[in-house]
Amino acid sequence: MYMDNHDDQQDLFQEIVCQLWKSYETFRNESQFSTWMYRVAVNTAIVFLRKEKRKVDKYEIASENIKDDEGDSHIKESQLDHFYKAVQKLEKIDKAIIFYQLEGFSHKEIGENLGISEGNARVKLNRAKEKLKEIIKNQGYGF
Repeated sequence: MYMDNHDDQQDLFQEIVCQLWKSYETFRNESQFSTWMYRVAVNTAIVFLRKEKRKVDKYEIASENIKDDEGDSHIKESQLDHFYKAVQKLEKIDKAIIFYQLEGFSHKEIGENLGISEGNARVKLNRAKEKLKEIIKNQGYGF
């Protein structure tokens, strides 16, 4: 219903089932179970669509850049390799924050997912970026 192709529908269905499973403890019997389940499914679909929209926007921007920089693909591949090697050297929480940032999550969403405040997520993200820069610099790759 919310997605055009079968794979996206399956992904959304999986997200909804996962969210229902995680949220079951919050069901307070104040409404019918089907009403609660419908509300969780709709909210999950809305969040999923927002994430997908961000991905599409990023891919459109990225594909525009690829067309302009086809000759630099080897350099970009090397930069990405350095970047991902550096990310792997971060602590787990810093790694998670960087990947949430790359996925397009807001500071608020990062905070909610990690169980910290929005402000704390912002501070941790900035610190993780600084650590990442330092690691990349130590790899001999400058900014």
